[in-house]
Amino acid sequence: MKSNKAPGNGTEKREYRFAPRMEKTPKSFIREILKVTENPDIISFAGGLPNPALIDVEGIAKATARVLSDDGHSVLQYSTTEGYLPLRRFIVDRYKKRLGLSVLPEEILITNGSQQCLDLIGKVLISAGDHIAIERPGYLGAIQAFSLYEPVFHPVNLDNNGPDPAMLRDTCRQNDIRLFYGVPNSQNPSGVTYSEERRKEIAGILKQTDCLYIEDDAYGELSFSGRSLPSLRQYIPQQTIITGSFSKILAPGMRLGWIVAPPEVMEQIIIAKQASDLHSNYLSQRIAFEYLCQGTIDTHIAKIQEAYKNQCECMLRVMSDTFPDSVTWMRPFGGMFVWITLPEGCSSMDVFDAALKEKVAVLPGVPFYIDGGGNNTMRLNFSNSTDQKIISGIGRLARVIKIECGD
Repeated sequence: MKSNKAPGNGTEKREYRFAPRMEKTPKSFIREILKVTENPDIISFAGGLPNPALIDVEGIAKATARVLSDDGHSVLQYSTTEGYLPLRRFIVDRYKKRLGLSVLPEEILITNGSQQCLDLIGKVLISAGDHIAIERPGYLGAIQAFSLYEPVFHPVNLDNNGPDPAMLRDTCRQNDIRLFYGVPNSQNPSGVTYSEERRKEIAGILKQTDCLYIEDDAYGELSFSGRSLPSLRQYIPQQTIITGSFSKILAPGMRLGWIVAPPEVMEQIIIAKQASDLHSNYLSQRIAFEYLCQGTIDTHIAKIQEAYKNQCECMLRVMSDTFPDSVTWMRPFGGMFVWITLPEGCSSMDVFDAALKEKVAVLPGVPFYIDGGGNNTMRLNFSNSTDQKIISGIGRLARVIKIECGD
């Protein structure tokens, strides 16, 4: 730390010397918007929050009481870096049941939310100047997490079936791509779910390279149909790292996620985890496992899927009735978001500003584009709303769009 003035009463302007990487790491646009939308009068479609009404508070409270009563001294102690073994075994069994995927407990590390997965992956795999690929539009949390490690980003366009194969192939041929990050199920922000054929095609391209695929499966359990598509690990097991999360199916406040990685990669991730925080919240792990052992999780997830499907249909129906014909959107088959495209020349930032004055918040698409673009796109969240809020909020937004973009 240095100062331009001699020490005085403590009010002098000081100049702090931060690591250069901080200049290349963007703020979380979503977190900044959430500050604006704390006003209870604002209907917010801007965040990515699960519906709080669907969190099983009573069930989690009972699980907490049992854990503390039966094993309180142990669960409040330090634990292993890899995470609670019975919880990792539960994840193994669920992969087998849901995807027919063979995973070993030793290939799983419990993390403090899936965002920590991205940070640990960045620490272990990305050096300054390394080339990495990411979907376009891409998940903001990944852009922020990986930016800390100063890579060169190469966006790969998405279509209705997933990443553009030709663009990915050319990107890999022209650059030494270290990893390709993607969200194959109900992608954030676009809502795209890779088709099974596209998954095979992407795997085939990556198989010819040394590139690792980082498969963010935060929304895999939120398919409206309940149908699960194959993980890329089934096609390229040694080149796939999966990240998972309990935030969307239990509670985000528990901050529990996990990484599935080949043993050689996992060894390095464990070292990075030890250096970061020793281990993830052990009490949360034990509570989650106790809750999961009750055998009701499938019923609970089916309830979430049905609710989100209905909320999504409500939003799409009101948009169809009220938005100008020049506005288009992608119909999601799961997840929590609808991706909107406004007419060319219509700024989603202008719509955002005008909509806030009408007490409705949206998320402009610009921050999802690492190379610029997306000026006429925006993401709407339907999961954290009631039907009444959706009807009212979309009605307000439609009026704003007609004014800002023309009817």
